[in-house]
Amino acid sequence: MPLPLYLLAVAVFAMGTSEFMLAGLLPDIAADLGVPVGTAGLLTSAFALGMVAGAPLMAAVARTWPRRSGLVGFICLFLAAHAVGAVTGSFPVLVVTRIVAALANAGFLAVALATAAALVPGDRKGRALAVLLSGTTAATIAGVPGGAVLGTLLGWRATFWAVAVLCLPAAIGVLRGLPPQTGRPDEADGPALRVELAQLRRPRLILVMLLGALVNAATFGTFTFLAPIVTGTAGLAPIWVSAVLVLFGLGSFVGVTTAGHLSDEHPGLVIAVGGPLLLLGWLALGTFAANPVALLGLVFVQGTLSFALGSTLIARVLYEAAGAPSMGGSYATAALNVGAVAGPLAAAAALGTGLGDLGPVWTSGILVAAALLLALSFRRVLAR
Repeated sequence: MPLPLYLLAVAVFAMGTSEFMLAGLLPDIAADLGVPVGTAGLLTSAFALGMVAGAPLMAAVARTWPRRSGLVGFICLFLAAHAVGAVTGSFPVLVVTRIVAALANAGFLAVALATAAALVPGDRKGRALAVLLSGTTAATIAGVPGGAVLGTLLGWRATFWAVAVLCLPAAIGVLRGLPPQTGRPDEADGPALRVELAQLRRPRLILVMLLGALVNAATFGTFTFLAPIVTGTAGLAPIWVSAVLVLFGLGSFVGVTTAGHLSDEHPGLVIAVGGPLLLLGWLALGTFAANPVALLGLVFVQGTLSFALGSTLIARVLYEAAGAPSMGGSYATAALNVGAVAGPLAAAAALGTGLGDLGPVWTSGILVAAALLLALSFRRVLAR
């Protein structure tokens, strides 16, 4: 894989750390800015919604820019949003900085995915995506726990500053490592914006995006609420929450890496085998979560299967959107983040039912089952 892909992954690591780090910082932010914890939770919602809306919007804005300039610009905007967030004493201003950071993140991912697809041969998009997503999995393994420790020791503002500092080598790496001639998506031989948007009328593209969103919703639905399962259902000490999150992150890294080698040549095999196994895994986790040993093992397995299947489906979005070289990355980013928003919302609703802490797990199972039924119902569309 080309070196610029790994430089892009460094930026994805910084942005992924920011996206997930708030889970452990909300109580401190709420106390410092004088708002209820529930109100502080709006920071997470603002970021997620900014990601969903920002992917196509920012990709459309940046399609007339040289890709290297667009990528560096989005990183700098992301850095600036975190610097302002680190010094503000106003909660509304902090909310605005999270929206701006989300727009920058969405724009960067959209352009980075399109750039990754352009840097490799046409039959290696899955491997290129695996390299990019390794930045996200590294964030769940090291960035998020590290941010939580830093926030505990030095306060939540230190974590925002740390993310801003991480953006500096990422920007320099992209600026120095990405060829200046890395193309403008609107070159004379490229399709017009209306032609790229017309790709969204293709049934296969819509179907693969929907499947990716459902699987990602299942993943983040349970991931968001792992803490109460660890301390409540399994009865483990709070310190085990970080260990479980790291296990999930390690599993996600294994899943993305494995799928990167299979999704280009054997995507049907990954989906046909990984889909049912992922469903069985959620059912097993819902049944045996009270057993600490089973919980630890299943969290790793589910991290592996979730990201293997999810990254394969997102890679298929890039393949199906080949006719939209500048907007295709935004379609993949939107599919990822629609799931990241919808999954936790559905899981949170399940917490208020008789299922209790395990409600999110059973919700994840339902979401994957829906994806499998959808794929089975439209298998002829997928097989064309």
